[in-house]
Amino acid sequence: MTEPFKNFINPELVRSAAAQLVRVAPSFDSARFVTLATHQLHTLELKARAMRVADALEATLPAEFHAAATLLEAALAPPGDESQPTAGSVADSGLAGWILWPVGEFVARRGIGTPERGLQALHAITQRFSAEFAIRPYIMAHPTLVFRTLARWVHDPSAHVRRLVSEGSRPRLPWGLQLRQLVADPTPTLPLLAALQDDTSEYVRRSVANHLNDIAKDHPQRVAEWLETHLPQASVERRALLRHASRTLIKRGDKRVLVAWGIGASFAGTASLAVTPTRVGIGERLAMSIALRSTARNAQSLAIDYVVHHRKADGSTSPKVFKGWMIELAAGESRQLTKRHSMKRITTRRYYAGAHAIDVQINGVGVASASFTLTD
Repeated sequence: MTEPFKNFINPELVRSAAAQLVRVAPSFDSARFVTLATHQLHTLELKARAMRVADALEATLPAEFHAAATLLEAALAPPGDESQPTAGSVADSGLAGWILWPVGEFVARRGIGTPERGLQALHAITQRFSAEFAIRPYIMAHPTLVFRTLARWVHDPSAHVRRLVSEGSRPRLPWGLQLRQLVADPTPTLPLLAALQDDTSEYVRRSVANHLNDIAKDHPQRVAEWLETHLPQASVERRALLRHASRTLIKRGDKRVLVAWGIGASFAGTASLAVTPTRVGIGERLAMSIALRSTARNAQSLAIDYVVHHRKADGSTSPKVFKGWMIELAAGESRQLTKRHSMKRITTRRYYAGAHAIDVQINGVGVASASFTLTD
């Protein structure tokens, strides 16, 4: 069985962190820190556990922020490599991994009044885990200072710091504080993303793609303009980034985005969809088979997605678009595409028994439908 996410922050991790803090500050009250941080920890989910440990740090670290930040920086492990840092605490060399979520939260709370010093601490923390959550209150409280700092960090030698520029300023970062001013107007981040979209690190470029996809949800025209500007003559790496950044708008069938990718034309041909079994239980899988036949005289570039209309408690339905295939269909060609779709329970969706529909869309236009019954 997969280990629950919440167990990434656990009593053993807390005790390891206490030992590292005592290593650099022998007077640190490690016993009180451990007691406060682990109190009822097993009853909490991951984010609540991080906040509990941050509360314990606030209660036990020096009251003066510069002194507290200096202590924390001294306890850090050596910086991570170009890939995402490992989860956990490095017992011999210092703090790293998941324990730095609550450490970053402490810096977000206590350093907000001295933002230059707080950003200095986050620069160090993000090289051992990520400060993407902790920097967001700084963006809200001190936007001019933070964006001036981020403009320097796009040239930082650490890929983790360069990634923080993009990931920390994402308007709709999952689990993170929503940056409403950037949801409303993403203009301040666009020069940063332009500077990072050809970064040497795939780790950084992936964040830029996700950031642009965030923007696409509220300002699709901005991302369409970005594609029209940056896609022509793009490198293989940039094309991969822009494809990932376009995923929401391709699923929506945004015409400008489809045209930018050369998939704006309507499908010329016939399509049919078969779903088996027609009765499937929650937790089971169903199989989809799509039969395509081209009637065009030339090859067609096709983006093929499918939409599951999930039944809700009140009997209405809610559509969810799933990624399908990107294919080239030759003139007059017939092709069969198959895929299995799981109805397994997940934390982000609740299933209700009853009739469900599936639509197939090609280049943003629906071309075939089928139905099945979900049983509990």
